[in-house]
Amino acid sequence: MKDFGYLRPGSVQEAVEAFAAHPGARYLAGGTNLVDLMKLGVERPTVLVDVGRLPLDTVEELPDGALRVGATVRNSDLAAHPLVRDRYPVLSQALLAGASGQLRNAATTGGNLLQRTRCPYFQDVDKPCNKREPGSGCGAREGVHRDHAVLGHSPDCIATNPSDMAVALAALDARVELQGPEGGRTLPVADFHRLPGVHPERDTEIRPGELITGVLLPAAAAGVPSAYRKARDRASYAFALASVAVVLGVADGVVDRVGLAFGGLAHKPWRARHAETALLGAAATPAAFEGAVDLELDRAEPLRDNAYKVPLAHNLALDVLNRLAPAPAPA
Repeated sequence: MKDFGYLRPGSVQEAVEAFAAHPGARYLAGGTNLVDLMKLGVERPTVLVDVGRLPLDTVEELPDGALRVGATVRNSDLAAHPLVRDRYPVLSQALLAGASGQLRNAATTGGNLLQRTRCPYFQDVDKPCNKREPGSGCGAREGVHRDHAVLGHSPDCIATNPSDMAVALAALDARVELQGPEGGRTLPVADFHRLPGVHPERDTEIRPGELITGVLLPAAAAGVPSAYRKARDRASYAFALASVAVVLGVADGVVDRVGLAFGGLAHKPWRARHAETALLGAAATPAAFEGAVDLELDRAEPLRDNAYKVPLAHNLALDVLNRLAPAPAPA
C-alpha cells in the first residue's frame, strides 16, 4: 500500500487551500469509489482531504422554490427526502436504482457525480487504458466491450459513465455548484461531464482544486411528471446497460416541457437534445415520441458487441414517455 497523508479541514475554504498546497491530493467524502480505486492501484493520492464532515449535508428550499442539495448529503437521505420524492421523483427513483442500501448510506451527492467508469480495462493496471494512462491504448475497443458506449465515443475511449443520479439531474436541468482557488461558479449537470475525445483522462469540466459544494434543482422542474427506468443484467446492485430519465410536461395534449437523458450509452449522461427539440410543441402521442427517440438514437455508433443497447434504450425511452403522458381525453 502506498503511503498517503490525511487532512480534515474545518471549512470549504480550508479544504480548497489544503488541496492546492498538496500536489496529488484528492478530496474524500463517502469514499465508496475512491477507496476502491486506491486498493486497485488506479488512484494513488499523496494526501486525502476529508470533506465528509463539512457543513454541506443539508437539503434547503430556496426562496424561488428551487432546492439546494449539499455535496455531502448521502444518497439514501436524498432519495428519501419528502421534497425530492414529491417534486422530483425521477431523482429519487434514479438514486434508489443505484448500488445497495449500504452504499447509498455512505455515498454522497458530490461523490456520485465524480465517480469514475467501471470499465474493467480502466480498473486493471495491467491492461492498456487511455483514461488511466494516456497514450497506452484502449483495450476495450477490440476486447470486451458489451457494456460500453454507443454514443459520443472516440478512438481513444469507449467507456461509459456509471452514475444513475447524474442522468436524472441532467434531465432536470440541475446545476453543480463549485468552489475553487479562483472562487465559486456553477455549471449545468448536462455540461459537467465530458465526452472522451483525445483526452479521456478528463472525466469532467472541473478545474484543478475545485470542490463540489452542492447541486441546485430548479423550481421550473418541480412537480413536472418525471420518471427513471434502468435496464441491467440483474435486478439490483448492477450498473446500467441503458437507462433513461424523462421530465415531461403536457398541456392540452401538447408537450410544453421536456427533459430526456440516457445513461449507460456514453462517457457522460447523454442529454437527448435532438429528441427534445422534436418533442417541444408537438402533440404528446406515441408516434411523436417514437419519431423523436429515433431521431436521437440514429446518431449511435455501436461496436461489435453492443448494438443491442440501441433498441434497448429506444424501448426504455418510449415506455417512460408513454407512461408519463396523460391519457387522451375521451371523444
